[in-house]
Amino acid sequence: MSGTFGSRQEEAQRLGRLLRPKHDGRQAHFFTVVARDTNDQEFAVRYQRFLAEQGDAYRIVDAEGVLGEPDV
Repeated sequence: MSGTFGSRQEEAQRLGRLLRPKHDGRQAHFFTVVARDTNDQEFAVRYQRFLAEQGDAYRIVDAEGVLGEPDV
């Protein structure tokens, strides 16, 4: 899967450009949506570890934390 998105180094460079502080003081945010119980979830865990090793902050928010409780 990582071949689709490039190397870890390339991804870190892209993310760094996206998250670079803006001239007017605004802060950039980067979101990743990952479906639970998929191969993507395993990839995301490895990527989160990589970001932490690079010193980047991140937090994991479950869908309910963003969207609220689902309607039943």
